[in-house]
Amino acid sequence: MQVIEVPDAVIEEPTDVVVEITSTGLCGSDLHLYDPLTPFMTSGDIVGHEPMGVVREVGSAVETLQVGDRVVVPFNISCGSCWMCDRGLFSQCETTQNRDTGTGASLFGYSKLYGQVPGGQAELLRVPFGDTLPIKVPHGPVDDRFLFLSDVLPTAWQAVEYADVEPGGTLLVIGAGPIGDMAARIALHRGLDVIAVDSVRERLARVHGRGAETIDHTEVDGIGDRVRELTDGRGADGVIDAVGMEAHGSPVAETAQKALALLPKKVQEKIMLTAGTDRLAALMSAIDSVRRGGTISISGVYGAPTDPLPMFQLFDKQVQIRMGQANVRRWSDDILALLQQEDDVLGVESFATHHLPLEDAPEAYRKFRDKEDGMVKVVFTP
Repeated sequence: MQVIEVPDAVIEEPTDVVVEITSTGLCGSDLHLYDPLTPFMTSGDIVGHEPMGVVREVGSAVETLQVGDRVVVPFNISCGSCWMCDRGLFSQCETTQNRDTGTGASLFGYSKLYGQVPGGQAELLRVPFGDTLPIKVPHGPVDDRFLFLSDVLPTAWQAVEYADVEPGGTLLVIGAGPIGDMAARIALHRGLDVIAVDSVRERLARVHGRGAETIDHTEVDGIGDRVRELTDGRGADGVIDAVGMEAHGSPVAETAQKALALLPKKVQEKIMLTAGTDRLAALMSAIDSVRRGGTISISGVYGAPTDPLPMFQLFDKQVQIRMGQANVRRWSDDILALLQQEDDVLGVESFATHHLPLEDAPEAYRKFRDKEDGMVKVVFTP
């Protein structure tokens, strides 16, 4: 990762807008580009998919935005009018789907796997579909009041929705990084009992301070056993896997991923698309911890095509599984209404642990990867 000078973003289509970025987040998914999705990266790729800022140019066909408007940019690029978008499946937009790689809607700053579109860790960003994609927000409150509409909030919101826990039920959140932390906050706001699992002390302290029960998975023999102790022997009504492919505790898959890095880049890419496996410790814990007839909601990213799953256990327990990239525009209006309340009910203004100039990005990536300096959520200022 490095900070370099590149040509300014410009209008390319009549429906484009150019946004001057005022804040942009560092996401856990960005670390996947570090490892293990490095084979899909190309030198010069501009990363970042959690930006907001002020509109500086508008295309000739844009009708709903004007220069000076303040907007948040969703991480997935959706047209808002195709068959998928009409059904709220914005992350599967048929206009920007990547059929050559077999993936869904293009994403800002996420390699050739998702369209190789320049991302938002930059001073300027070209945003397509100016009338339907950007989320217009009011001037006045600090950026952090709205910034997380780009990814963290809708991803966590969808995770809670997909977990489908009734009021008064128990939701287990595996992983208390940014997404898991925010999912816990949303669930607590809705009146659910929340149990959060992690091994990083600062992360557990944050969610405990909001009212969640916490489990340090390094201090228990099994997450599932501890969850059943807390739920009358039954298990959690719903489980969110907010960890995904980088889970610790999967030594075979971890060794295979490290060995893969020694191969030529083209070979790495082919293996990852056809024969790779993920580290599945978090998902296996979710399957063990969910009650019979419960639901697992996967928001942590997985990337391998041949992951082995315990199908007998899933079938026998009658587990429902929902997953996928967040359909940002499906949830953004509901979330924006909550953010515009006077009270900061989800604590978004104090959610980031670090605010740094964009020039510090390379070191921030390293610290975030290594979980140093109490780093949970980073916001860059270009």
